[in-house]
Amino acid sequence: MIEIRPFSSLGGADFGWLKARHHFSFGHYRDPQRMGWGRLRVWNDDEIAPRTGFDPHPHRDMEIITYVRQGAITHRDSLGNEGRTEAGDVQVMSAGTGVTHSEYNMEDETTRIFQIWIMPDVLGAKPAWGAKAFPKAGREARLEVLAGGRPGDAEAGALPINADAAVMAATLGAGQSLRFALPEGRAAYLVAARGSATVNGQALGARDAAAILDEREVEVVAGDEAELVMVEVAA
Repeated sequence: MIEIRPFSSLGGADFGWLKARHHFSFGHYRDPQRMGWGRLRVWNDDEIAPRTGFDPHPHRDMEIITYVRQGAITHRDSLGNEGRTEAGDVQVMSAGTGVTHSEYNMEDETTRIFQIWIMPDVLGAKPAWGAKAFPKAGREARLEVLAGGRPGDAEAGALPINADAAVMAATLGAGQSLRFALPEGRAAYLVAARGSATVNGQALGARDAAAILDEREVEVVAGDEAELVMVEVAA
């Protein structure tokens, strides 16, 4: 099963400083048919105005992955961590027993991010934060694991998360393709961060999503230059 979810069908909110689109129910947006995808609970497509951001607020028992599409995000938290993550790179916060953090766009341009929340396998873990640069040249026509908790993900250089899941990204030139297998009992959620593609022949436009389940072999073909982000989780 592959269900295409157009960007225009997403929920959303506009606070002036923040323009957000929600793939799943979040904040004031509620859709009982879109409460998550397997262990994936949140995928927000956020645009943050220059010199603004999320003031300090708490989280617990959630794996929160931020993929920066444009600009940069500056993180501070109650654990004493601080860092700036630029476009194409990733930060991970394992909220565990509890952490308070802020996320600000300290730049002079709009910052665009995907904020992805995955439910952890174990509650009450020790909270942690980390960030890493992932050059896009390393993911041409292949899915690179950026954050993961599956066997082998850490050894492959991924940021660790407390979940049997993986966040991956790929870049494709016009006409390029990639294939991947989705094991039994796994689900995937694929978003075109930029450009267009087909997923097993179904059209995927910029910022559209493909919710994938019970589809053993998947082929993605770029219509033009494309940047893809995908989460694989237990179904």
